[in-house]
Amino acid sequence: MEIIRTVNEMQTRSLSILQDNKTIGFVPTMGFFHEGHLSLMKEAKKENDLVVTSIFVNPLQFGPNEDYDNYPRNEKMDAERAKEVGADILFMPGVRDMYPKKMMIDMSINERVNVLCGRSRPGHFEGILTVLSKLFNIIKPNKTYFGMKDAQQVAVVDALVQDLNFPIELVALPTIREADGLAKSSRNVNLSKAERKEAIWLHKALKHGQRFVVDGEKNPAIIEKEVKKIIENETSGSVDYVELLSYPELKNVSFIDQQVILATAVFFERARLIDNLILNADGSLVKQIK
Repeated sequence: MEIIRTVNEMQTRSLSILQDNKTIGFVPTMGFFHEGHLSLMKEAKKENDLVVTSIFVNPLQFGPNEDYDNYPRNEKMDAERAKEVGADILFMPGVRDMYPKKMMIDMSINERVNVLCGRSRPGHFEGILTVLSKLFNIIKPNKTYFGMKDAQQVAVVDALVQDLNFPIELVALPTIREADGLAKSSRNVNLSKAERKEAIWLHKALKHGQRFVVDGEKNPAIIEKEVKKIIENETSGSVDYVELLSYPELKNVSFIDQQVILATAVFFERARLIDNLILNADGSLVKQIK
């Protein structure tokens, strides 16, 4: 596995790959790999000639009171894990290389961001749009892979690819979970032992909400209320939101008659956890977003 640390070298390498008529599958990450990240690389390996994964903790997507400095990092471990699952290139640029001077172009998005995480994290998705636009132009992948744990991010990336005509196929894969249902996340290491036990209730609460839809409930407000009540009763965390919206449009709905997302975010002492389910109108799970 090659390790590349500069933008210029990565651009040169990508052009060489494409000139050889080989396909590139790209997995963008902020590192501290867990099974969720690795599952994306494995899928990319099946579908492309080469797999490029990036590690870049992007400062533009962190707010002033968020955990940029404390975001978990372990470069050696990440390199070993990426190599084990067959990644061909690990791209690890520095902040100064990615942002050598203040950006002259501000990216913004008008849809899909004024709900869920976007409501409480102003500037977050603008930062994601900026870094992904740069990474897509540097690496020039044929396909890019994201996990559905960050479903709002997937919706935003879908908008980016469509609106700016990136010749890239977006592949969104199911959330990878621990045996007890907790969505795998790099931030899980910041949970205390007691919080880790409580955190399983995020998924349990969402599954409880799903059962309402399966049983014929069509009013989002009723489902949101039930999910929130369980999380508040069973955890010490503070609920940021519980929302049921159309997906991927992320619009409010008054009646469930289409594909929707049921999502939550919860603040614990040193971690903010998110989770979601993508559901068909009958309550069945949507396993892969196309």
